Amino acid sequence: MKPIKLVLGKKANEEYQTLNKIAGEETEKGINKSVHQQLLKSINKAFDLLKQNPVAGMQMPKKNIPKTYIDGYGINNLWKFNLTSYWQVVYSLRTNEIEIIELILDIIDHKKYDKIFGYKK
Repeated sequence: MKPIKLVLGKKANEEYQTLNKIAGEETEKGINKSVHQQLLKSINKAFDLLKQNPVAGMQMPKKNIPKTYIDGYGINNLWKFNLTSYWQVVYSLRTNEIEIIELILDIIDHKKYDKIFGYKK
């Protein structure tokens, strides 16, 4: 099997860094089980699982891929991996002769997910 490389896109990286900072500040204050810390732990666990099995998430039908992802990243496939507290990691797979690349596009809550995918309440 080809090696798997996980790459965070700009938005996903910003969300991850912000969450990491908040969780770190909470830990320094003696807070050990916050929502932020649980979410960060869930994301890290998801990343570990996705590095082992790129198709561990749920593949989205091509017709449901938002135009913003197609235009912004030039993707032709989209996957999601459910996290704690109704958050999702949204990613795409690319492959070449050497490796499989998992491009993490977004780390988003349910409200943002619904907005991006055009779902209504």
